[in-house]
Amino acid sequence: MKAAAAPVNESGVRARLVVIGNGMAGMRTVEELLELAPDLYDITVFGAEPYGNYNRILLSPVLAGEKRVEDIILHTRDWYAANGITLHAGDPVVAIDRARRVVRSQSGVEASYDRLLIATGSKPFLIPVPGHELSGVISFRDLKDVESMMSAARDHHHAVIVGGGLLGLEAANGLLRQGMSVTVVHLVDSLMERQLDKSASGLLQKALEHKGMRFLLNARTAEFVGTDRVTAVRLDDGSEIAADLVVMTVGVRPNIALAQQAGLYCERGIVVDDTLQTYDPRVYAVGECVQHRTATFGLVAPIWDQARVCGAHLAGAGHRRYVQKATATRLKVTGVDLYSAGDFIGGPGTEDLVLRDPRRGVYKRLVIEQDRVIGAVLYGDVKDGAWYFELIQNQTDISRMRSQLLFGKALCEAQAI
Repeated sequence: MKAAAAPVNESGVRARLVVIGNGMAGMRTVEELLELAPDLYDITVFGAEPYGNYNRILLSPVLAGEKRVEDIILHTRDWYAANGITLHAGDPVVAIDRARRVVRSQSGVEASYDRLLIATGSKPFLIPVPGHELSGVISFRDLKDVESMMSAARDHHHAVIVGGGLLGLEAANGLLRQGMSVTVVHLVDSLMERQLDKSASGLLQKALEHKGMRFLLNARTAEFVGTDRVTAVRLDDGSEIAADLVVMTVGVRPNIALAQQAGLYCERGIVVDDTLQTYDPRVYAVGECVQHRTATFGLVAPIWDQARVCGAHLAGAGHRRYVQKATATRLKVTGVDLYSAGDFIGGPGTEDLVLRDPRRGVYKRLVIEQDRVIGAVLYGDVKDGAWYFELIQNQTDISRMRSQLLFGKALCEAQAI
């Protein structure tokens, strides 16, 4: 990929930046650009949803009734106007003409660009089993999905969540709070297996069962039963679970269809270099739709890093490069604090340091290899998570504090004095 020249002011007017996607990644990039070069571009933004930019991470508290929609809006329409940004909300781009440097929206609006930023995010993966198109079978991805769930909770009683990851458990908690009976169907034998080991997962499952959730693990969905609206979920063993609402949370895929139609090089995501530039030097991409050095992204921290780098390059201050970093996961699932980092499964040549305190609801497991921490799982008490992550990143020799390690940073530092 060759570097793009700085925006050219060919006819005495400002260069034109078009942003496809009005979500967190695209708008964070625009914020970074405005910080560095507020007057460089005329900016036009197209978004599929009929709102300003909102915090998608906070959809779960909206579903649970803890926040209102207004509480999660990041940029109101007034913000776009104040920054001279033309917003086409609820009007997604359906075509990119790279030869003419023009995009066309669903309603027929055309916008020319000198630079194009694609931030189309990801789309939920829906299990293609019979009945998946029935009314009442939805995903959990945007405000419309939350509104559908809250509406269903007013008129119906039985909810089934397909998928026992973080998103599925948040949906389950929200619907439970809305008064529905909730069953979570999960393909493997432990919840949140990407973030937790089996011990922590078991503790979480017990805590959620105590709240009223029901779990079916090692369960494969075979069919959604119903005529017009879903009435049950049938598993591959032939058993059925009553369901007026099914929420599928089995994963997402980078949303690359538009980029592919435009002839941009894609693999699992839109392939970008260290400047977040695609193979077309006028076109950049950020967020969950991109692939950088074989990796795709779903966490906020790396996407914020991408926005910082991409914003700088769009501003003509192109000294930054995006570098992938190890990430840790700190989560709060229905009131329970969780933290994981590194290789928390371990294997040959590793050993575990484990602390269990059932009375306090605390579990800690550190995976050690050659006197270095390589992984950590914390349940219930996560205050030392960042410190353990620092030990992992720095490959710190922990041999002198090994016996105090599970009790945290303060004790280890006191012993070292």
